[in-house]
Amino acid sequence: MSSYDLTYDGAHLNKENAVLEVRNIKKSFGGLVAADDVSLDVESGTITGIIGPNGAGKSTLFNLISGFYEPDAGSVVVNGTEVTGRQPNQIVQEGLLRTFQTPRRLESMTVREAMLTGAQSQLGESIPQLFLSGSDVTEQERENLHRASELLDFFEIDHLANEPTTSLSGGQMKLLALARALMAEPDVLLLDEPVAGINPVLVNEIASFIRELNEEQGYTFFIIEHDIDFLMELAEDVIVLNRGRVLLEGNPRTVQSDERVIEAYLGGA
Repeated sequence: MSSYDLTYDGAHLNKENAVLEVRNIKKSFGGLVAADDVSLDVESGTITGIIGPNGAGKSTLFNLISGFYEPDAGSVVVNGTEVTGRQPNQIVQEGLLRTFQTPRRLESMTVREAMLTGAQSQLGESIPQLFLSGSDVTEQERENLHRASELLDFFEIDHLANEPTTSLSGGQMKLLALARALMAEPDVLLLDEPVAGINPVLVNEIASFIRELNEEQGYTFFIIEHDIDFLMELAEDVIVLNRGRVLLEGNPRTVQSDERVIEAYLGGA
């Protein structure tokens, strides 16, 4: 057991412009406590990082927030609306979307087709709309194609638009996952290890893309990443998770120098 106090004082909660509010989330799998009374806020327009040693519960927390797991207790609020227990597609409608460490390859689809599946609230999905508002459906499809082209160009993969997703490299799939997620125009985007397993050049490019999207377009990011250097350079606020609990929250310099964080990563906690 660590000699350090592992009690989180919650000093960073109740942020004025929080787009995501998590309160007292708990989740157990049998005898394993994966999320133990976790509370946190993510402020609109920021890049927030979450780190922790293996098994700390980071991906479980993302699954609870985004609706892939149902919490045993606690609440999740997005843009002032409680979404606890809702399905992922319902939570996306409230403005929160997540990506996964290993992006899914959409079989039998080109990159452009995969992009179009990311758009939300499609009029063409409703049979009555197809008959009653055909011109509106056509206009929306035109706008989606334009948006998809813009995003593929932004991420510098527009030359792959007609390629099957199954032909993409791991790095290209990471870029496609980011671009496709932005088709939904989320208010907060949860990224689960966006640079895991890719080369250093692409790591730097993705960092630049995220920074530009945040600074110039106001996107809010909540990021899990094992590449500490990547996250510390990018995030303005870092949350440390250990054994399913929030250990600490602060700016990168504060977090990196905290003895509790160092001990947790060394296995002493």
